[in-house]
Amino acid sequence: MTTDRLALIALELAAVAIHPYPVGLLSYFQQTTARLTLSETELEIVLALPMFLRLYLLGRAMMLHSRLFTDTASRSIGALNKIHFNTRFVGKTLMTTYPGTVLMIFSVSLWIVAAWGLHVCERYVMMVYYRVHTLWMVSVTFLSIGYGDVVPHTYCGRSICLLTGIMGAGCTVLVVAVVARKLELTRAEKHVHNFMMDSHISKRIKIAAANVLRETWLIYKHTKLSRERDHTRVRMHQRKLLLEEQLLRRVKMEKRILADQSNSLVDLNKVRGK
Repeated sequence: MTTDRLALIALELAAVAIHPYPVGLLSYFQQTTARLTLSETELEIVLALPMFLRLYLLGRAMMLHSRLFTDTASRSIGALNKIHFNTRFVGKTLMTTYPGTVLMIFSVSLWIVAAWGLHVCERYVMMVYYRVHTLWMVSVTFLSIGYGDVVPHTYCGRSICLLTGIMGAGCTVLVVAVVARKLELTRAEKHVHNFMMDSHISKRIKIAAANVLRETWLIYKHTKLSRERDHTRVRMHQRKLLLEEQLLRRVKMEKRILADQSNSLVDLNKVRGK
């Protein structure tokens, strides 16, 4: 037993031991509508919100029921590669396999938990706050909109809104990454795209080379074969020759870059094949 493991066990025991004291139970059985005092309210909030720390049990249950954890072959391969089958590894696997579903479940769960926590923090300060208002406030804070029609009045509510905004920004980044990966071309599509681009660039190289030869011939014609040299036409064709040479160099550079990309893709496929 290492020190880190003992600390984790103590932290887990503390998270499981937290339970709100039934401060309003007597008023409920007495059929009274008396409001709780400030100390009782603070005690209820302090003991109620940390109960969400028990949500780590969902990750543990997900890991224990995962096919990667129960499969002997997967465990053997993981042991050979020094891979620890923990909650983090299972979460990464699910995020890679089902990114949209995982993000949707996480966002909806965070929305509900944050709305409930905000309702608990604000219900004794502003009696006009309903659960619908907290759901609306958490949603606009999560999406970084912030209309300002509903605002928190307690430090507890403000802290929850701050954490919700931070988690919303993180989820937005994850959504962008997932969408970018979905829009990325597959290996076969990349091969087809590179082939089409190579054909198009080869055609442009032929056209640019033909234009260079044409301008070179016209310059030779107006300087050597003509009896009267037309300096205006010679300068015009010289300018065109320089432009066509620059275009030819640029197109050749594009073809070289495309060839490097194709070679890197082929090398990556060979490495994966080995």
